[in-house]
Amino acid sequence: MPDTFIGLMSGTSLDGIDAVIARFDHDGGAPAMLHSHYQPFQPLLRDALLALNEPGHDEIHRGAVAANQLAHAYAAAIRTLLAQAGLGARDIAAIGCHGQTVRHQPDAGYTTQIVNAALLAELTGISVICDFRNRDIAAGGQGAPLVPAFHLHAFGSATEHRVVVNIGGIANITDLPAGGIAAGFDCGPGNALMDEWIAANLGRAYDDSGAWAATGVAIPKLLNTLLAHEFFARQPPKSTGRDMFNLAWVRRALSGDEAAVDVQATLLALTADGIAQGIARHCAGAREIFICGGGARNSALMMRLASLMPDKRVANTGVLGVDADWVEALAFAWLARQTLLREPGNVPSVTGARGLRILGAIYPA
Repeated sequence: MPDTFIGLMSGTSLDGIDAVIARFDHDGGAPAMLHSHYQPFQPLLRDALLALNEPGHDEIHRGAVAANQLAHAYAAAIRTLLAQAGLGARDIAAIGCHGQTVRHQPDAGYTTQIVNAALLAELTGISVICDFRNRDIAAGGQGAPLVPAFHLHAFGSATEHRVVVNIGGIANITDLPAGGIAAGFDCGPGNALMDEWIAANLGRAYDDSGAWAATGVAIPKLLNTLLAHEFFARQPPKSTGRDMFNLAWVRRALSGDEAAVDVQATLLALTADGIAQGIARHCAGAREIFICGGGARNSALMMRLASLMPDKRVANTGVLGVDADWVEALAFAWLARQTLLREPGNVPSVTGARGLRILGAIYPA
């Protein structure tokens, strides 16, 4: 079996597909990323996936159609990736595919990530491993976040107490004490609310570098109202998604007199403050904070995080040798490899599962 895997990630931000080719050695270190490719979602597919986050008419049919369309989009990204790398299907052991989360209800015993994995295997000629979260939920866990297992593998240190913060649509924290047991949890919104608000007000997909938010002023009363959501005070293990944090929730907190740019500044503050509070409450002693995900490219967000934690080093994971944009896609390549090796992919201290579990369902080519 080749030790080269493809990792696919399309997250809560719903911006597009991150695809990587990763090669694994046997020295226990982080995988080498050989090639990467980003493919934006077509607007119609993005709209269909976003609509599935809420109840609606004929959603079983719409979900199945969207899962097929997503498989075709993933396959297109993989074809481009392989062409760039000069590789073929036979060179890849498997595809680790997260799928697209449309519901996350671990307290009700389920999470739903849609993709037609059988179709993706048929289109690519490569075995597909997906459905990583439900095995953990079956064992009493939250099914999320899953990336802390990879963070421990790639960024853990025997001498330094580190925290890794992934800021995608939702933000999650991984606590990595020196030589200790990893812990982690979702800490609240990441980019999703900021993306939705700027799209609704300026028609842009995202706030590039946080430039629009930087021209506004966070509204203290609104920020305090949003931070009063019970999720922020909840003890880990905990996970969340668009089911809980969405634009309708924000709008219920508005008086109607706020300037749109000040709301954007407040949503940026909400993300930063949720992260900083989570670290202060649950990662005592950490001195190094490493950021990955799309939020690492938001300069205004990074500046607020640094100002909230002046006694800590705040940097992106690139300084540790793993590009911040590709950490999650690499994580799902790693999780696919864990599945084929019949090795655990969860961290029970993170998800709350009853123990270590082998994650994922295999769709052979």
